[in-house]
Amino acid sequence: RAAEVSPQTIYAIFRSKRGILAELIEGASFDPGYEALVAQAMSIADPVEMLQFAPRIARHIHDAKRAETSFLRGAGVVAPELAAIEKGLESRRYEAQKGLVKRLAKAGRLRHGLDEIAARDILWAVTGGDLYRMLVVERGWSSDRYQEWLGSLIGEGLLEKKSRPRRPR
Repeated sequence: RAAEVSPQTIYAIFRSKRGILAELIEGASFDPGYEALVAQAMSIADPVEMLQFAPRIARHIHDAKRAETSFLRGAGVVAPELAAIEKGLESRRYEAQKGLVKRLAKAGRLRHGLDEIAARDILWAVTGGDLYRMLVVERGWSSDRYQEWLGSLIGEGLLEKKSRPRRPR
Protein backbone atom coordinates (compact mmCIF):
# COMPACT_ATOMS: atom_id res chain seq x y z
CA ARG A 1 0.00 0.00 0.00
CA ALA A 2 2.75 2.43 0.97
CA ALA A 3 4.44 1.84 -2.40
CA GLU A 4 1.07 2.22 -4.14
CA VAL A 5 1.46 -1.14 -5.87
CA SER A 6 -1.55 -3.40 -6.18
CA PRO A 7 -1.49 -6.97 -4.84
CA GLN A 8 -2.24 -8.16 -8.39
CA THR A 9 1.00 -6.55 -9.63
CA ILE A 10 3.00 -8.18 -6.84
CA TYR A 11 1.51 -11.60 -7.57
CA ALA A 12 2.05 -11.12 -11.32
CA ILE A 13 5.76 -10.62 -10.64
CA PHE A 14 6.37 -13.13 -7.81
CA ARG A 15 3.41 -15.53 -8.41
CA SER A 16 2.90 -16.35 -4.69
CA LYS A 17 3.85 -15.52 -1.12
CA ARG A 18 6.51 -18.21 -1.44
CA GLY A 19 7.89 -16.39 -4.50
CA ILE A 20 8.09 -13.14 -2.57
CA LEU A 21 9.88 -14.83 0.33
CA ALA A 22 12.26 -16.68 -2.00
CA GLU A 23 13.24 -13.39 -3.65
CA LEU A 24 13.85 -11.73 -0.27
CA ILE A 25 16.07 -14.57 0.89
CA GLU A 26 17.97 -14.81 -2.38
CA GLY A 27 18.48 -11.05 -2.37
CA ALA A 28 19.95 -11.23 1.12
CA SER A 29 22.17 -14.19 0.25
CA PHE A 30 23.50 -13.19 -3.14
CA ASP A 31 23.79 -9.43 -2.88
CA PRO A 32 26.43 -7.21 -4.57
CA GLY A 33 28.91 -7.98 -1.76
CA TYR A 34 28.62 -11.67 -2.56
CA GLU A 35 29.03 -10.98 -6.27
CA ALA A 36 32.17 -8.92 -5.58
CA LEU A 37 33.74 -11.69 -3.47
CA VAL A 38 32.99 -14.29 -6.15
CA ALA A 39 34.45 -12.02 -8.85
CA GLN A 40 37.62 -11.58 -6.76
CA ALA A 41 37.90 -15.33 -6.24
CA MET A 42 37.35 -16.08 -9.91
CA SER A 43 40.15 -13.69 -10.90
CA ILE A 44 42.73 -15.84 -9.08
CA ALA A 45 44.56 -18.47 -11.11
CA ASP A 46 45.82 -20.66 -8.23
CA PRO A 47 42.95 -22.86 -6.97
CA VAL A 48 44.42 -23.07 -3.46
CA GLU A 49 44.43 -19.27 -3.21
CA MET A 50 40.91 -19.28 -4.63
CA LEU A 51 39.85 -21.74 -1.94
CA GLN A 52 40.78 -19.14 0.67
CA PHE A 53 37.72 -17.17 -0.46
CA ALA A 54 35.32 -19.97 0.53
CA PRO A 55 35.22 -18.98 4.22
CA ARG A 56 34.81 -15.30 3.34
CA ILE A 57 31.97 -16.07 0.95
CA ALA A 58 30.27 -18.43 3.44
CA ARG A 59 30.52 -15.84 6.19
CA HIS A 60 29.10 -13.15 3.91
CA ILE A 61 26.11 -15.29 2.94
CA HIS A 62 25.36 -16.39 6.50
CA ASP A 63 25.81 -12.93 8.02
CA ALA A 64 23.54 -11.45 5.34
CA LYS A 65 20.70 -13.93 5.73
CA ARG A 66 20.89 -14.59 9.46
CA ALA A 67 17.34 -13.43 10.23
CA GLU A 68 15.85 -15.20 7.22
CA THR A 69 17.62 -18.45 8.12
CA SER A 70 16.19 -18.39 11.64
CA PHE A 71 12.73 -17.82 10.21
CA LEU A 72 13.03 -20.62 7.65
CA ARG A 73 14.42 -23.05 10.18
CA GLY A 74 11.31 -22.74 12.33
CA ALA A 75 8.74 -22.19 9.59
CA GLY A 76 9.93 -25.10 7.46
CA VAL A 77 8.51 -27.53 9.98
CA VAL A 78 4.96 -26.27 9.51
CA ALA A 79 5.25 -24.95 5.94
CA PRO A 80 7.14 -27.38 3.69
CA GLU A 81 7.07 -24.90 0.81
CA LEU A 82 9.35 -22.64 2.86
CA ALA A 83 11.79 -25.50 3.46
CA ALA A 84 11.80 -25.99 -0.32
CA ILE A 85 13.15 -22.45 -0.73
CA GLU A 86 16.13 -23.25 1.46
CA LYS A 87 16.66 -26.54 -0.37
CA GLY A 88 16.79 -24.68 -3.67
CA LEU A 89 19.35 -22.22 -2.32
CA GLU A 90 21.47 -25.10 -1.02
CA SER A 91 21.37 -26.78 -4.42
CA ARG A 92 22.55 -23.56 -6.02
CA ARG A 93 25.39 -23.25 -3.49
CA TYR A 94 26.45 -26.87 -4.07
CA GLU A 95 26.50 -26.33 -7.84
CA ALA A 96 28.51 -23.11 -7.47
CA GLN A 97 31.30 -24.97 -5.66
CA LYS A 98 31.78 -27.50 -8.47
CA GLY A 99 34.24 -25.42 -10.49
CA LEU A 100 36.55 -24.75 -7.57
CA VAL A 101 36.77 -28.41 -6.60
CA LYS A 102 37.41 -29.39 -10.23
CA ARG A 103 40.26 -26.86 -10.39
CA LEU A 104 41.79 -28.20 -7.18
CA ALA A 105 41.60 -31.76 -8.51
CA LYS A 106 43.04 -30.81 -11.90
CA ALA A 107 45.95 -29.07 -10.18
CA GLY A 108 46.58 -32.16 -8.03
CA ARG A 109 45.91 -30.23 -4.82
CA LEU A 110 43.18 -32.40 -3.26
CA ARG A 111 44.18 -34.46 -0.23
CA HIS A 112 45.35 -37.96 -1.19
CA GLY A 113 42.44 -40.38 -1.49
CA LEU A 114 39.82 -37.65 -1.71
CA ASP A 115 37.81 -37.67 -4.93
CA GLU A 116 36.01 -34.68 -6.40
CA ILE A 117 32.58 -35.75 -5.22
CA ALA A 118 33.68 -36.26 -1.62
CA ALA A 119 35.65 -32.98 -1.68
CA ARG A 120 32.63 -31.11 -2.99
CA ASP A 121 30.37 -32.73 -0.39
CA ILE A 122 32.78 -31.72 2.38
CA LEU A 123 33.14 -28.15 1.12
CA TRP A 124 29.37 -27.82 0.80
CA ALA A 125 28.73 -29.27 4.27
CA VAL A 126 31.26 -27.20 6.20
CA THR A 127 30.34 -23.93 4.48
CA GLY A 128 26.64 -24.50 5.16
CA GLY A 129 24.54 -22.57 7.58
CA ASP A 130 24.36 -25.16 10.35
CA LEU A 131 27.95 -24.74 11.57
CA TYR A 132 27.61 -20.97 11.30
CA ARG A 133 24.38 -21.03 13.31
CA MET A 134 25.80 -23.30 16.00
CA LEU A 135 29.05 -21.36 16.45
CA VAL A 136 28.08 -17.74 15.75
CA VAL A 137 24.44 -17.61 16.78
CA GLU A 138 24.28 -20.18 19.55
CA ARG A 139 27.84 -20.16 20.94
CA GLY A 140 28.51 -16.46 20.43
CA TRP A 141 31.57 -16.67 18.18
CA SER A 142 32.33 -13.56 16.18
CA SER A 143 31.98 -13.81 12.42
CA ASP A 144 35.73 -13.15 12.18
CA ARG A 145 36.53 -16.11 14.44
CA TYR A 146 34.14 -18.35 12.45
CA GLN A 147 35.73 -17.32 9.14
CA GLU A 148 39.27 -17.98 10.41
CA TRP A 149 38.33 -21.37 11.88
CA LEU A 150 36.47 -22.36 8.73
CA GLY A 151 39.50 -21.50 6.60
CA SER A 152 41.68 -23.79 8.70
CA LEU A 153 39.10 -26.58 8.61
CA ILE A 154 38.75 -26.40 4.84
CA GLY A 155 42.51 -26.40 4.32
CA GLU A 156 43.01 -29.41 6.61
CA GLY A 157 40.07 -31.30 5.16
CA LEU A 158 40.62 -30.81 1.45
CA LEU A 159 44.25 -30.05 0.68
CA GLU A 160 47.44 -32.04 0.57
CA LYS A 161 49.82 -30.81 3.29
CA LYS A 162 52.27 -29.39 0.77
CA SER A 163 49.58 -27.19 -0.78
CA ARG A 164 47.97 -25.81 2.37
CA PRO A 165 48.36 -22.06 2.52
CA ARG A 166 50.39 -20.73 5.43
CA ARG A 167 48.49 -18.45 7.71
CA PRO A 168 50.06 -15.08 8.39
CA ARG A 169 51.32 -14.60 11.94
